[in-house]
Amino acid sequence: MTDTSPTPAIEIANLTKVYKGGKQALDNINLSIPRGQIYGLLGPNGAGKSTTINILAGLVNKTSGTAKIWGFDIDQNPRNAKNSIGIVPQEIVFDPFFTPFETLENQAGYYGVPKDRRRSMELLRAVHLEDKANAYARTLSGGMKRRLLVAKAMAHSPPILVLDEPTAGVDVQLRQQLWAYVRELNRQGVTIVLTTHYLEEAEELCDRIGIINHGKVITDKPTRELIAMAQEKVVQVTVDRDVVTPPADPSFEKIELSDERTLTITYMKNRANAGQVLSAVQASGLSIVDVVTRDPDLEDVFLNLTAAA
Repeated sequence: MTDTSPTPAIEIANLTKVYKGGKQALDNINLSIPRGQIYGLLGPNGAGKSTTINILAGLVNKTSGTAKIWGFDIDQNPRNAKNSIGIVPQEIVFDPFFTPFETLENQAGYYGVPKDRRRSMELLRAVHLEDKANAYARTLSGGMKRRLLVAKAMAHSPPILVLDEPTAGVDVQLRQQLWAYVRELNRQGVTIVLTTHYLEEAEELCDRIGIINHGKVITDKPTRELIAMAQEKVVQVTVDRDVVTPPADPSFEKIELSDERTLTITYMKNRANAGQVLSAVQASGLSIVDVVTRDPDLEDVFLNLTAAA
């Protein structure tokens, strides 16, 4: 569900960060994240994703530029800006001597949520930790701690939830539980911002994706539109007899023998189509027995864009 409000959930303008020693982590980035969406913020290691999130969280001071969270400038209205966002960090950090229930109560109290409006047990139920409500947090498994961090980020009911690499080192079952909860939050109107190295997750979950590389935004588009940018397509052709030397044709970008009777052909869709490729195979004297095509995915686009930048 997308909020039709004209004010973005997060609006970043000309944001720059130069660390002591001269390392430039962010170079004049601009991003507008719509309300109500699941937004993917992707990029290679060291691209500037975590710096951007840490500036929004108030953990890192920007060098210049502006950032607004739910319409509140992080400098002019820092309290309202912080109240509007919940952040699940990459690192598992919380006091190991509190129980999960106490952790959520403390977090809600930190944000000034009155006792009668706290949702600690409801949040623990949502992340499948209700039975661990009174266990010491240090006794929880890594996956349970990760889920507790998500609940902690939602303790003050912010309209925006930022997940920084939430499934790093997490098993498949936990991932599925986590994404089911994230989707449910989004259905309830929470804007989700996600960084992940698992590109298939981003492709499946995100409405829109921004890619950062070397501290610059290199693209920011709806996910389907981004994947449509991929020019490279692959077709696997099984032929009727063994092939020693694969045929050559101008429509082929690359051709490889996967086995004696299977040709894997790469072509650029702006220069050829599947029909031309198959005709070229037949024109070489081979009869086609089977064809399998592979559609381009987010990984193809990501690798092309980050290699070019």
